Amino acid sequence: MAFVPTKMFFTKGVGVHKDRLASFELALRAAGIEKCNLVMVSSIFPPNCKTIPREEGLKQLEAGQITFCVMARGDTSEPNRLVSAAIGLAVPKDTSNYGYLSEHHAHGETAKKTGDYAEDLAATMLATTLGVEFDADKAWEEREETYKASGMIIKTTQIVQSAEGNKDGLWTTVLATAVLLP
Repeated sequence: MAFVPTKMFFTKGVGVHKDRLASFELALRAAGIEKCNLVMVSSIFPPNCKTIPREEGLKQLEAGQITFCVMARGDTSEPNRLVSAAIGLAVPKDTSNYGYLSEHHAHGETAKKTGDYAEDLAATMLATTLGVEFDADKAWEEREETYKASGMIIKTTQIVQSAEGNKDGLWTTVLATAVLLP
């Protein structure tokens, strides 16, 4: 029997700790998904899937639950080093078709740049699947207009988390996640 998620929500978090793994755990706690057994999946936004608010999604999780997600994650122990993680989403007008989720993580990029890149990547993957013609050399804002003007892509969005590395050199972890639910 196939498992095709019907709901999805975004969440994000930051964790800081002397141990790298503990820093990741604290980021998961900040995101509200630490109690789940997370299974990373690739980037398909299922047909007819609904995006729900974070609070509503978190209420549906149970301790120990196998939980599918697309996750972007970055970390650093370098003081003041900028680290960021983002998930982009592109949904087709015909929601009976699939869309795309994309993950991007970076060092030294602003949250805006990381988020825009993830959103652009998801939209570009969907546009190529749908046969939307565009100029890959144009800036994201121009391509976004082309994608939406095609009438085939109705929604693009992103979630991004960034932080500066802890000034004392503790591990700083950022994550952005799209959690997929039955």
